[in-house]
Amino acid sequence: MNKSPKRMVTSNQSQKNRKKFGIVLFFVFLVLFGLIIIRFSYISIGKNVQNVNLSARTKKLYTETQTVKASRGTIYDANNDPIAEDTSTYSIYAVLNKKQESINGKPLYVTNKNKTAEVLSKYLSISKEKVLKQLNSKSFQVEFGAAGQSISLTTRNKIKAAHLTGINFIQRQSRLYPNGVFASHLIGNVTVPSDSTKSMVGNMGIEKMLNKQLTGTDGISTVQKDNYGYQVSGTAAKKKKATNGDDVYTTLDSRLQTLLETEMSAVNAEAHPASMNAVLMNAKTGAILAASQRPTYNPMTGKGLDKMWRDTLVQDSYEPGSTMKIFTMGASIDSGNYNGTSTYLSGKTTVDGITVPDWQTSGWGRITYNKGFALSSNVAMTHLEEQMGAKTWKKYINRFKFLKSTDSGLAGESSGSIQFSKAIEQADTSFGQGIQVTVFQMMRALSAISNNGKMLQPYFIDKVVNPNTNKVIQKNKKKVVGEPVSAATAKAVRKHMEDVVYKSYGIGSDFKISGVKVAAKTGTAQVSGGSSGYLSGDNSYLYSVAGMAPAKNPKYVLYITMKQPTLGSKTATQLMAQIFKPLITRALQDDKTQTSSTKSTKMTDLTGNSATTEAAKLTKKGYRVTTLGTTDKITAQSPNSGTTLYDNQRIILATSGENLMPSLKGWSRADVVKIAKILNIKLETTGSGYVTKQNITSGKAVNSGTTLKVKLGSSN
Repeated sequence: MNKSPKRMVTSNQSQKNRKKFGIVLFFVFLVLFGLIIIRFSYISIGKNVQNVNLSARTKKLYTETQTVKASRGTIYDANNDPIAEDTSTYSIYAVLNKKQESINGKPLYVTNKNKTAEVLSKYLSISKEKVLKQLNSKSFQVEFGAAGQSISLTTRNKIKAAHLTGINFIQRQSRLYPNGVFASHLIGNVTVPSDSTKSMVGNMGIEKMLNKQLTGTDGISTVQKDNYGYQVSGTAAKKKKATNGDDVYTTLDSRLQTLLETEMSAVNAEAHPASMNAVLMNAKTGAILAASQRPTYNPMTGKGLDKMWRDTLVQDSYEPGSTMKIFTMGASIDSGNYNGTSTYLSGKTTVDGITVPDWQTSGWGRITYNKGFALSSNVAMTHLEEQMGAKTWKKYINRFKFLKSTDSGLAGESSGSIQFSKAIEQADTSFGQGIQVTVFQMMRALSAISNNGKMLQPYFIDKVVNPNTNKVIQKNKKKVVGEPVSAATAKAVRKHMEDVVYKSYGIGSDFKISGVKVAAKTGTAQVSGGSSGYLSGDNSYLYSVAGMAPAKNPKYVLYITMKQPTLGSKTATQLMAQIFKPLITRALQDDKTQTSSTKSTKMTDLTGNSATTEAAKLTKKGYRVTTLGTTDKITAQSPNSGTTLYDNQRIILATSGENLMPSLKGWSRADVVKIAKILNIKLETTGSGYVTKQNITSGKAVNSGTTLKVKLGSSN
């Protein structure tokens, strides 16, 4: 009985405690709720949390920003045809997973495999059966091998027009070099970044030299989107326009360059030299019309690039050998020391007790200095250097600007070097040993002889144009960079160079060309082995020839070097003549054609006109016309309107209807590229020069997306 009141008290106290706790808890929640209200009010008004602007962040989450890619500038030849240009290629893939649907429930996977296979087999180089095999795979998505790579924009658009579900494309940047092997090291190549937001970068040649100008500035496009990824109604995309890179116009003549590549390849295959260089220059302006080297590479495929990264036209310096005698003779005449009718004993002489031999060590007896030059006598040049004195000779070396860069702008250009402290070293330089030069330095010095004493700057960039404004922002032209010898001296030297070719005892008779007088000087130099001295053996020489035509008033200068060839039944001069003679002949023929024309003709826009009528007009004017299609209304043309036409140029007129493949024999690679582009077919080429074989026979119907394979070589 005594315990009951006690328990009652305890129970009452407990109830009071719970009540107090409940009141406290209520006020705690009330305070917390108040703090939350205050916090959200602050956020709502200030729209800022931990220094993060929520409004900006939200906008960013629902704003899609896309990069609008700028085009890299196009590099053109002298005829305004592209040598290097931007292109977009695409790869294709198919989504097969049936769980892939849009937010509206529409399928994002392939729903009609049969139709998809029909369309893809029509536009890609793959059979319907192979497409179906891929589409029946259990994979999430599939690709189509090589057939699904490097698809052109035209082909991609045709596939998209079929409205196939589950078919997607990935765009890739690409650089097109339509001529393949074509002054490859001079033009250069680019690295295409894996990151599509980044720009291509030039690796060598003009692509690297003018990378800044060629590279454009990307634009930006921003679009407001809702939670589902659709553009918000009533909003417009904000765009910052892309600025395309500048276009570069070179001085290279595609006809002469293509011919040079063909002949260089033929000699390279026959003699397998360690290296070769050849440059054709306009003797009156210094413009480089054609330039090539071996080893070379194809910038489209990269094949051959592992054999030679350097641009040997400017980066490699070498001992020129006997072509240096042109300048020794010029210095001797110009300084008033030359007496050509005086005689000397050929065969050998000594300088400071060291023997200087002629290439024919037994000599030719006592001969005149005039004859000694035609015979390429080292002894004669040694005497000429001694007569004018080392100081005078060095002065002329400097006046011809040897040992100074040509400032071509190409990366890694060498300035050359000289050994000139000892008497024997001074004598050696008179016949091209002990002095290192570059091909471009030789071209610059030779211009003084061809251009009557006025030395010209070699150049290969004609102009740089802003395609956005059509404003010429850089223009190169003839530039005199010195006058090392007088006009009379230059003419006298050329007369001696004629003797090399036409005198019965001259050693340059292989360079005679029918119908034109040529001035030339050959050279043979031992190849240095570094610290071990000069290499020995039959294949240890660098052979060269410097020629000018016509000799009396040169229009062209051609310089060829060939290092360490394997000589068989032909001599080095015969091999170099295989390059020299056709190139000079073609240049003179083209020059004659151009000068006979009173004015240049530009292509007009022929689209919509009668193909029959226009073809007849163009043929009458001397152009080679190829018409495609079966109707008479012109739908496309090559070259485009505004392009300057040259004599005998190939013009392609396309109409609608069935396309039949024409005979391509004798076509240049550039022309084949054009017809492939018009026909929307793929092109594979091998070799260089002109078409000798084609896989699609003449007269056969051509379907879009097929592959044309042509073999290039010497065309008869």
